[in-house]
Amino acid sequence: MSRMFAKDFLWGVATSAFQIEGAWNEDGKGESNWDRWGHTPGKIRGGGNADVAIDHYHRWREDVETMRQLGLSAYRFSIAWSRVQPDGRGALNPKGVAFYGHLIDALLAAGIEPFATLCHYDIPQALEDLGGWTNREMCDWFAEYAAAMARKYGDRVTRWMTINEPICIADGHYGDTIEPPGLGDPQAGAQASHHLLLGHAKALLAIKAAGGSQHQIGLVCNLYPIQPYQGGTPGEREGAAARVNVGAGAEGAETFSDDDMARAVQLADMHINRRWLDPIYCGSYPQGLWESVAHWPTVCAGDMEIIGTRPDFMGANYYHRFVVRPARREGKLTYATVSPKELGVPYTAFGWEIYPQGLYELLMRLKSDYDDPVIYLTENGMAMEDRVSPGSMIHDDYRIDFLQRHFEQAASCIAQGVKLRGYFVWTLQDSFEWEAGWGHRFGLVYVDYGTLRRTVKDSGWWYRDWIAAQRGA
Repeated sequence: MSRMFAKDFLWGVATSAFQIEGAWNEDGKGESNWDRWGHTPGKIRGGGNADVAIDHYHRWREDVETMRQLGLSAYRFSIAWSRVQPDGRGALNPKGVAFYGHLIDALLAAGIEPFATLCHYDIPQALEDLGGWTNREMCDWFAEYAAAMARKYGDRVTRWMTINEPICIADGHYGDTIEPPGLGDPQAGAQASHHLLLGHAKALLAIKAAGGSQHQIGLVCNLYPIQPYQGGTPGEREGAAARVNVGAGAEGAETFSDDDMARAVQLADMHINRRWLDPIYCGSYPQGLWESVAHWPTVCAGDMEIIGTRPDFMGANYYHRFVVRPARREGKLTYATVSPKELGVPYTAFGWEIYPQGLYELLMRLKSDYDDPVIYLTENGMAMEDRVSPGSMIHDDYRIDFLQRHFEQAASCIAQGVKLRGYFVWTLQDSFEWEAGWGHRFGLVYVDYGTLRRTVKDSGWWYRDWIAAQRGA
């Protein structure tokens, strides 16, 4: 393997507490919104839940040892708020605090730098009962929790992520019905969007106040290149000029102009990417954002100034691009996404297109449009239906190819001056996939869900060798 990255570049994996820990009600842990959701019939595909998950709560020593064997230099994990502060306010839970303290100590002893995420979707159910992220007070509760974690772990953890993928929380939890509490209320989703940004900024300031300037803090957003649909199969599209596109709206098929296509791409980018990036780096929401969705959040005086506090880095999760075409809903121009199957391109078991060059496009855009931020690639990986071969081997050459092609794109970005400092593969082990249940495997390590036995896949050993090569070992 050729060396393409600096020796001090951080190579890691990312996980989230709810997906791996289990022990949902042990040692004083409170109920989370996702615990409640998983215990509600019909909410999780296949009827599963994460009560045990992959039992990381009891097997964390084994998991840290696996990370050491793979040669990782960093580990991005999340703290379950309901484990350390069962009701989201008030006294901390000593056993929950001790659990993460032991984990952090073990990571450092193994030469692995801890990156802590404070909210990876799950929040205490007690706060969800009070409105969760639709309640403005949530911003202050979250900041108080962030400060408490900085006081507990700040002597050992200096890199923090506030919130993971706020678009999924705002749109999936509140604007739609697929995740807890499943309000299906776009107005609530709009308000949650604003509160998530405000909560992030208040937490950033709280950690700085509690722990000092040595702390580096960022928000994690799932970001996507947005491209127009050209129509036809890949062969038909090759070399084709821009054309009038056909999209399906609520009233059926309709012909749209090139201007409509350009507007559809703009709307998608505004809603998916710029809704989060512009307030942080430019101090304002994109012009026309809220008009385009016909729902306006309440924004109080001073909010945008707080939200515009520049983070120390941007955490970017990259999985695929979005290809969009114009659509019309209730007489209004909007956009619709085009599936990889319709495009005739390769995709993963989750139905996400395999598009490595999109990582280059995304990172170069962050550099050029948002004042050249420090970036960590906080998630990148692929879900497939891995199979165990004779001899208990898991041959996943497709994941090796996926990772290598994305790593090459990352190296090209660095060569162009992008301040990419680390890369976290999603994920260490196969784990519970939220509302999708147990159907998809992202891990570098295979987990037998019946016995919870862990087996490193070919991709895991390949990653070990890749890291060694980049260090010059």
